[in-house]
Amino acid sequence: MPMTFANRSGLESRRGPRAAASRGFTLTELMIAVAVLGVLTAVGLPSMTNFVREQRVKTATSDVFASLIYARSEAIKRAADVIVVPNNTAAWAAGWKVTDAGGASLRVQDAIGGVTVTGPAASLTFRRDGRLATGVTNFVLTSPDNSAITARCVRLDPSGRANIKVDSNGNSGDGCQ
Repeated sequence: MPMTFANRSGLESRRGPRAAASRGFTLTELMIAVAVLGVLTAVGLPSMTNFVREQRVKTATSDVFASLIYARSEAIKRAADVIVVPNNTAAWAAGWKVTDAGGASLRVQDAIGGVTVTGPAASLTFRRDGRLATGVTNFVLTSPDNSAITARCVRLDPSGRANIKVDSNGNSGDGCQ
């Protein structure tokens, strides 16, 4: 008869060859688990990368949209011109700022990494009534890494209202027209 010992909880436990063999994993089981994990990671990683790229484009689109809505709102509220200007000459991906007519910054957006932003060649001016000083303007946001990522467009109509469109035809941005 095997020896029994009382453990801390007062219950008896069996010690012997069977008890030692039933604890933990064998090396073979561990290697199989690692191999399965490797296969699942290899299958899931490419789709996760595309998901991250798509989310970057969506987030950048929201940032552009929010800044344009804010600039229009401030122009109406202040009854004065409000300007949206890129931080780096016509390179909207380097960020932008919303300024009043005197040049004081109202809001600053930092550079957006991993996203290509194409917009108007110069700054945008919202007049005191919220309308654009220029005609229809489009911002096209894409991922420079992968052409399979859907382009997103932020379109400003002459009244200054912004809306977001999804261009599922590719990265050309033609869906903004």
